[in-house]
Amino acid sequence: MGDVLAGFQTVWEFDTDSVLIRFERGIRTPKLLQALGERRIPYEALSAVEVTPGKRGTIVLRAVPRPGADPLMDAADGQLKDGGDPYRLVLPAERGSLAEYYAEEIRTALGPAAATAAESYLVAAPTPPLSFKAYDGKASFDGKAVSFRWFWTGASSAKWKAGDQRFRIDELSGVEWRSPESKGGAGGSPKQGRSGYLRLLEHGAEGGRGGADGSANGMGGARARAGAGVVASGSAGAGSAGTVTRPDHDPAAVVFGLGYGLVHESLPFAAAVLEAVRSSTPDPSAGRARSAAQPGRRDPADIADRIRHLGELHTAGLLTDDEFSSKKAELLAEL
Repeated sequence: MGDVLAGFQTVWEFDTDSVLIRFERGIRTPKLLQALGERRIPYEALSAVEVTPGKRGTIVLRAVPRPGADPLMDAADGQLKDGGDPYRLVLPAERGSLAEYYAEEIRTALGPAAATAAESYLVAAPTPPLSFKAYDGKASFDGKAVSFRWFWTGASSAKWKAGDQRFRIDELSGVEWRSPESKGGAGGSPKQGRSGYLRLLEHGAEGGRGGADGSANGMGGARARAGAGVVASGSAGAGSAGTVTRPDHDPAAVVFGLGYGLVHESLPFAAAVLEAVRSSTPDPSAGRARSAAQPGRRDPADIADRIRHLGELHTAGLLTDDEFSSKKAELLAEL
């Protein structure tokens, strides 16, 4: 088509086989859209196009992605607010006829596969390396593995006992992302009201881990119902199979509130991990294996802080003498 349609904070540039969606920078543009910058959406990644009345004299042109076509939308799993939906273009109401025209043009470009789920991701996720700070730790992704490094100021004793974590992509089957902005969000901690979390799903745990609402996002946005709470898979630090583990106690999850691990940081991170998981060839022998992080030489001051925190847990009775001695020896060995 070669045309450009500019709306509020968003511009759509139409091509013969795709639409380039660019998000303007500004105080009124949601941070998620600013973080994304722009996204190219092939028409084959869409299932439909809608034109609906908006608020305050506006009209909304929205493209509907096919299930399994966009890792960002799979990870979000319907939790984004309208303002943060990257597939919406808000226009003045007087441009309604123009919106209908472009909607029909896109519908004409949709193929017979539009009504089915995509077999592979057709929209690119943000490119690693990526990282963000949650309430209880820092999450990092280098394209091959996800690492969680716990903060002594926020991590639970269960996570400290398990130690920093590293998950290879071929050990994972998907991710579960819960927005702190969602109603009923219950990630466990933080002390800021509603909280969200990012949980990594390991092979063999697809039907076992669910959110506080019982949902779990794996590859292609698949859901697995597990009732209330989170059913652990028996992996390290998560208890035995069949037990319930809150995200703030699960070493396979980081927890964040509205001030930690914001949507514009944690969701693109989740999408990138999900895309990497889906494009990898899982090793069946990996099973539920989890390797603790193996960093190089650590900052002595950081080690001292960690040992001091372990001492506090030991004094409080949360660590046995043996557990304290073992973890202290592990930390000293990293110097």
